[in-house]
Amino acid sequence: MIQEIYDDAKARMQKCIEALNHDFTTIRTGKVSSKIVENVKIDYFGSPTPLSGAGSISTPDANTIMIKPWDKSLLKEIEKAIQIANLGVNPSNNGEGVILAFPPMTQEQREEAVKHAKAMAEKAKVAARNVRQDANNKIKKIEKDKQITEDESKKAHDRVQKITDETIAAIDERLTEKEKNILKI
Repeated sequence: MIQEIYDDAKARMQKCIEALNHDFTTIRTGKVSSKIVENVKIDYFGSPTPLSGAGSISTPDANTIMIKPWDKSLLKEIEKAIQIANLGVNPSNNGEGVILAFPPMTQEQREEAVKHAKAMAEKAKVAARNVRQDANNKIKKIEKDKQITEDESKKAHDRVQKITDETIAAIDERLTEKEKNILKI
């Protein structure tokens, strides 16, 4: 029963790390990534659709994203969605696709991106701590129900704390790595 709590806590904390990794892909570093436009949605035949579902997205060079819709009639819709998404760049339409030409990041933009990354990491840490609290509450409940002794409960709480500490360390490690990538010129 306690092992199930450990396994559940580990799995849920791993999801916190995976969510952080996914969030980090939306932050621009020195080189643009197609992930920057991943959350932009367009109205595609009446339903909100991510850009990747309406065309191909490529990065021909370090500062450019090219979006080629499968249906050319969506060009205006894509431009509008990108302007609404406020990505910090104006889209240009060449008749074949939409081009996003990002200027090189300034030091100020890099520092702002680092702040954003730190906020994402903090959110992941809070999520991990919530998982820890949930696991500890389950342990307290089975101790209260006399399914485990007080000593076993103490050991279980310590083990959950160790799992949490490992997760927080992994989050910090990923944040440090992301900071290096953002600040690298």
